[in-house]
Amino acid sequence: MTAMNDSFVVAKRNVRRMTRIPEVLVFGLIQPVMFVLLFTYVMGGAITVPGATTDPNAYKQYLIAGIFAQTVTFAVAGASAGISEDMTKGLVDRFRSLPMARGAVLTGRTLADSVQTALILVVLSIVSLLIGWRTHNDLWKVFCGFLLLLLLGYAFSWIGALIGLSVRSPEAATSAGLVWLFPLTFISNAFVPVATMPGWLQPIAYWNPFSATVQAVRQLFGNVPPGMVQTAWPMKHAIPVSIGWSVLIIVVFRTLAVRKYRLADG
Repeated sequence: MTAMNDSFVVAKRNVRRMTRIPEVLVFGLIQPVMFVLLFTYVMGGAITVPGATTDPNAYKQYLIAGIFAQTVTFAVAGASAGISEDMTKGLVDRFRSLPMARGAVLTGRTLADSVQTALILVVLSIVSLLIGWRTHNDLWKVFCGFLLLLLLGYAFSWIGALIGLSVRSPEAATSAGLVWLFPLTFISNAFVPVATMPGWLQPIAYWNPFSATVQAVRQLFGNVPPGMVQTAWPMKHAIPVSIGWSVLIIVVFRTLAVRKYRLADG
């Protein structure tokens, strides 16, 4: 209970800091909104979704879950840069001098990042609705879809925490946090059907944890094209696979990040 309380105190500190620097939230919104508009109006006309109807809005329904998932995973850059900045400015050393749980600094940071991610998802959902995206399931399933997205974002923020503790500057942390995300998100089912990829690449895309969450969210939102048949095991069981991947990432990278933090403490 003490560790949880310490974590919430640190999270509150980071959320309060976020409100004092609104530019971070504003610029965090620009990129996903740009992706929505570019893929919808520039490239959407050239992409055919197997199993979709001739409805011009079909690709929008297919795309938005991928954009949502990409947005939450990009929180890794903010987590890595923020923790690296706290390390270089000596703020973490001040936390270490206090009688508080060692892992609370990292847990508080990742919880604050989840709050920011949730706010971005709200705004991005409004933009998506304005351009024609719709859900086709009941509110409970839609809510569960957003919970899966937040769980994935929280899991990836722990990867960002480990990166932030492993590099020497916030600039390097930002680059290290993003450079591997682009192949991870594009070698997936987020923007194009996996069946259109080379045969040797398809198993990688199907077993990508990012793909599992995108497929699960599409199912919960009711955005799976009616004629699209999934034969790959991770896609047929996307919801439990998505939860399993996120929990595994949290367990592994939280353990590594807290261990790294304690070693630096020593």
